[in-house]
Amino acid sequence: VQLQASGGGTVQAGGSLRLSCVASGFTLDHYALGWFRQAPGKEREGVSFISGMGGRTYYPDSVKGRFTISRDNAKNTFYLQMSSLKTEDTAVYYCAAARRRGTVITSTSQYNYWGQGTQVTVSS
Repeated sequence: VQLQASGGGTVQAGGSLRLSCVASGFTLDHYALGWFRQAPGKEREGVSFISGMGGRTYYPDSVKGRFTISRDNAKNTFYLQMSSLKTEDTAVYYCAAARRRGTVITSTSQYNYWGQGTQVTVSS
């Protein structure tokens, strides 16, 4: 059972990146999914969430209107599209899956599986 995140890199402020998270060993269909990030010296924070059936999403104010989470169950993959990136978005980004359906999960403690993290650096 594994989540593999990819797509990080260095981008200038105002630019865009798309992160991907591929699941292996289990299917994502009925899992709630989330993207989190952790900057040096800071706690891990959630930035985008989607419910198990994909009908609901949630974004904190810090990224609302700039980040979009989506899922492709046929590919067993989900994504984080980030645009209008700011220097404060610099962090290691983690994908996660929670064995729950029908609702958005925002608490890290409720996630069962985590990806290894991918670095996003936004330069000024």
